[in-house]
Amino acid sequence: MGDIDDALERAEREAFTREPPKTLKGQIGFLLKQMKSAKAVAAELGVTADSVNRYRRGARRNPPREIAERIDAAVRARWQPRVRKRRREQAATTGGITVETRARFGYAAPIGSTDDGRMRRLTVHLPPAYAQRLFDAREQGAGDRRMRAIVAEGLQEVYFKDGGRRAEDLHVAFTDIDYVDVSF
Repeated sequence: MGDIDDALERAEREAFTREPPKTLKGQIGFLLKQMKSAKAVAAELGVTADSVNRYRRGARRNPPREIAERIDAAVRARWQPRVRKRRREQAATTGGITVETRARFGYAAPIGSTDDGRMRRLTVHLPPAYAQRLFDAREQGAGDRRMRAIVAEGLQEVYFKDGGRRAEDLHVAFTDIDYVDVSF
């Protein structure tokens, strides 16, 4: 996972209508219900099926921190899939996404202009077409490089070219990301 994928995941989690289970027993119960077997849960978490059953029964209450983090991540990744899907569809069809970032933007531009990259902090609302492209790329397992290219293209068209009203030959490079946050 990369910066853009993490930002999309955080944005989806903001859409939750209820909090996921907080107790270990509740989290394991939820995972067992979703994955149907202790063996499948164990494979996901990197523990034995016996450990999963001990967590479920309450015989073992305090897993190592690393295991507890994996359990929490597995629960959050599977929590409220219909709510997530609805938010993604809304962003991809009508709402679009807002990207807030601090990164280095470099340019390939015509002679006479500068191509030195510099750090900029931008908050730009991208149209639904870019949201759809990002979600499609994510579903296809695209890497961070491909997802950055989609965001860079969106920022280039909406912010730097102002929807085609200026800087026609400009090409923007999106590098050295300090942070990126997405909301939809």
